[in-house]
Amino acid sequence: MSKRKSTSTAEARKATAQSLLKGLGESVYSDLDEGRFPSLTLASRSVRNIVYDKKLQQFILGATTVKKSSGNIKHIRPFTQLVWLAYFAKKLVDEKRTSTLRDVFYSAQAFDVEFQDQSESDELITDLEVLMQTAREGMNIYPEERSAIFGNMTIEYTVPGYEGKKADLSANPDGVMIGPALTTAEFAETDAEMVIAIEKGGLFTRFIEERVHQKYKAILINTAGQPPRSTRFLLRRLNQELGLPVGILCDADPWGAHIAMVCKSGSAGAAHLRELTTPDAVWLGVWASDIVKYKLPSDKLTDVDIKRLYELKQDPRYTEKMWHDELDVFLKIKKKSEQEAFARYGLSYIVDTYLPEKLQLMKSA
Repeated sequence: MSKRKSTSTAEARKATAQSLLKGLGESVYSDLDEGRFPSLTLASRSVRNIVYDKKLQQFILGATTVKKSSGNIKHIRPFTQLVWLAYFAKKLVDEKRTSTLRDVFYSAQAFDVEFQDQSESDELITDLEVLMQTAREGMNIYPEERSAIFGNMTIEYTVPGYEGKKADLSANPDGVMIGPALTTAEFAETDAEMVIAIEKGGLFTRFIEERVHQKYKAILINTAGQPPRSTRFLLRRLNQELGLPVGILCDADPWGAHIAMVCKSGSAGAAHLRELTTPDAVWLGVWASDIVKYKLPSDKLTDVDIKRLYELKQDPRYTEKMWHDELDVFLKIKKKSEQEAFARYGLSYIVDTYLPEKLQLMKSA
C-alpha cells in the first residue's frame, strides 16, 4: 500500500472560526462601549439573492444584505439567539468539543435561550455560517451521522485524545460511520485510484461483499440518500487532496439524479459555502437511458416525479448536454428504476458488467 499523505485543513478551519467568532464578540462589546445598539449585517439568503456561478458550478449568494439590530424590537429575539449561538460555537472550538444540531437546540434551553423548534435553531446556525463565512463544521457543529465509508485506506485521527491514532477503513465489513473525527482525519495511506459514492446501503454492502474496493481500487461511500454535508466535504477532500476521481451511483429517477448533482454542484441551501462541492464528480448512473439499454424492471413515473423533472430542466445546474438529455429520456419513457433492478441478471451483474462500462466515463472525464 503506497503512502499518500494529505494536507489536513482541520486545524486551519478551527483557527479561522475561532478568530472570526472572537471578532464578532468584540464588535458587539465595542458597540455597547460606544453607546450604540449592536447590529449584525449578513448576506441575504432569499431566493432572489441566490445566483448560479458557472465558473464555480454552484449557487452563490449575491450582493444583497440584511441587518439584524438590537435597536429594532422585531430583531431583538433573532439577534440574541444569533449572538448566543456564536458564544456556544466559540465555547465548542475553545474547549475542543463537538456538538450536533440537535444537541445545540437542547443546550440552548440550559441557557434560557428559546427556540420554537429545532428548525428555527438550524436556520439561525445557517445565518451564523453566512455571517462568519465559514461552515458550521469548522465551528464543531455537525449533523447526526448516517453515511459510511469503506476501502483500502488508513486514516490518522487529529481530534483531541486520539491524535496520531490510526484506523483501517477496511477493518469493519459494515463500513465506518462518517463523523467529525473521520471527516477531519489525515489520509495516511491508500492505494485507491477512485471513489465511488453509492446512494443506498444495500448496494454499498453488496459492493463490499463483491470486493469492489480491491477489484477497482475504490474507496466506497454510502451517501444514505442525499449525503450529509460532512460526507460531501469528505468527498471533496478525497478529490482535491488525493486527486481521486469521484463517481456517483444513484437510482434512475429524478431524485437520484438530484443526489448526484448535489454531490457535484451543491445545493441552493448551501450557496454561502465553497467546500461542499466536487465539480469534477461524474454521474455514473443509473440513467434513464440505462432502463432502456439494460431492459431493467421499472415503475411508472408519478405526477410528482414528472413535476420534479420539469423543475430540474429549469435548473441551471442541469444545462450540460448529458444531464439534459437524460431528463428528456425520463420524460419520454415515463419510467423509473432502482439500482437493485440489475439483480434480475444475477447478484454480481452490476459489479462485473455494468460498473466496468460506467467507470470508463471517469477515465474519459
